[in-house]
Amino acid sequence: MKKILAILVTLTMIFLSACSMESPLVNNSSGGNENIKIGLSVSTLDNPFFVSLRDAIVEEAKAKGMEVIEVNAQNDASKEISGIEDLIQQGVDVLLINPTDSAAVSSAVQSANSAGIPVITIDRSADNGEVETLITSDNVSGGEMAANFIVEKVGENAKVVELQGVPGASATRERGEGFHNIAESKLEVVASQPADFDRTKGLTVMENTLQGTSGVQAVFAHNDEMALGAIEAIKAAGQDVVVVGFDGTEDAIKSVELGQLTATVAQQPALMGEEAVKAAEQILNGEKLEEIIKVPLELKTKE
Repeated sequence: MKKILAILVTLTMIFLSACSMESPLVNNSSGGNENIKIGLSVSTLDNPFFVSLRDAIVEEAKAKGMEVIEVNAQNDASKEISGIEDLIQQGVDVLLINPTDSAAVSSAVQSANSAGIPVITIDRSADNGEVETLITSDNVSGGEMAANFIVEKVGENAKVVELQGVPGASATRERGEGFHNIAESKLEVVASQPADFDRTKGLTVMENTLQGTSGVQAVFAHNDEMALGAIEAIKAAGQDVVVVGFDGTEDAIKSVELGQLTATVAQQPALMGEEAVKAAEQILNGEKLEEIIKVPLELKTKE
């Protein structure tokens, strides 16, 4: 009798242990997602690209019956870390992170790892820590696309200015890498300075560059906000310069249609958001994903 009781106790403990390891979706007796909490950290909501990304995530999660708890890093790495730590404390089931700084966010990713919370990064990667998947465009390819377009539009050895994004962000590194893959042999990069993905800073940096550099023929900006700022500076200087941005925001597309912005390497933030929620659901169901999920790019021009 004692042996039978011991066996029953052991089997019960094994069963309970197995249940405790099930994902929140698997362990949901109703078969729905209503108890799933997604933690979302966005680098900034001052950029319309990330507003579109956030809105798509919230809409897709709502359609699937999931709750989204969001924090806005406001392009501040310390705020980003504290916001993610707060999401961890709230016991979210999965974290979607759009990093401000790929290096700085690593400590927050590692905190989530320690808490057993799966992490998905969007648009930009984390340098360290375990990430289930990165949902992004092929930024290197996009940078090459921009450089090749400038070569076609202005010709080889044209004088080009590069407006870089936030130093330390993976998108900055990758878009710059792709651009220089082509530019180093076919273009003359006369200035390359950060403007932090910000429209006002793009304007200011471009103003200063035009004052100190003559004969600028083209600009490649790592995002549309900087490109639109650069256009204002170029207009004020009364110059005719080809400007290529990156993202494909609504403002940028309108500018292209008006013949102001020459082109933009268009991402699909809404699709990225939808893919992020889909990936979150798959991970919580115990599925393994590709290390990188790439969303297609498209060069938008007036023609």
